[in-house]
Amino acid sequence: MDWLGNAIGRGAVGYLNREVRREPLVSVDPEKLRASLEIGDVLLIAGRSRVASVIRRMTSSIWSHAALYVGDMLDVREPDGERHTLVEMELGIGCASAPLSKYASEQTRICRPFDLDVREREQVARYCILRLGYEYDVKNIFDLMRYLTPLPFISPRCGRRLLMLGSGLPTRAICSSLIARAFEQVRYPILPRIETVTDEGARREILHIRHHSLYMPRDFDISPYFEVVKPTLVHGFDYRTVEWAERRQAPRSAAVYPPSPAMVAMRRRG
Repeated sequence: MDWLGNAIGRGAVGYLNREVRREPLVSVDPEKLRASLEIGDVLLIAGRSRVASVIRRMTSSIWSHAALYVGDMLDVREPDGERHTLVEMELGIGCASAPLSKYASEQTRICRPFDLDVREREQVARYCILRLGYEYDVKNIFDLMRYLTPLPFISPRCGRRLLMLGSGLPTRAICSSLIARAFEQVRYPILPRIETVTDEGARREILHIRHHSLYMPRDFDISPYFEVVKPTLVHGFDYRTVEWAERRQAPRSAAVYPPSPAMVAMRRRG
């Protein structure tokens, strides 16, 4: 019966990966995006597929997918010579590398861990690189299928937690949990549970690492420990040089109206 389970799995993956979003997205110039990224950056993607729509709805966020930028640490190239600079966990594929051009037309956001040195950034990237070939958490596929028709009596908070509880196997993961585990290697916080304690009259906060399976792409965006990098601003932006569409239209001739009695009286007094 393995063939039946595999066939159902392939059908579910194909259904979830089908593109359904057709509204225009705000994409960034690919060259500016490439020049803005650093090793260890998290690239968030809005996505257009059915699974992306489910994740956005469940997390109340525009971001449905996350990939880690590893720079030139991979010696894998496309047939046209473009280097693979991203590592991601993708539904139906597993942990794989990809070129940045894959998301050239997508709406993206760069989330950068603050103050990590080069060695720590490379350690985070290396963790993901060593997981290339790992499988996507299949249990999550059926969770996503179930949440295409969410039950009204399940709150968004409970639904989100149920959605993120995968198989727990170390060789299976979803996109955000893989990256969360990578940052755990350098003890870098994303959205930790904060405990406030009072010690001899002084209050202090103790951070507790949340389980990696509880992370979703939007958590890197709302994390207080990641800064948002916007390529259009990093490389210089002058709003005075923006070319607006209405300025390109030929100016309409101004209508001429006879002066009002009040204007005539003012002119006479002047």
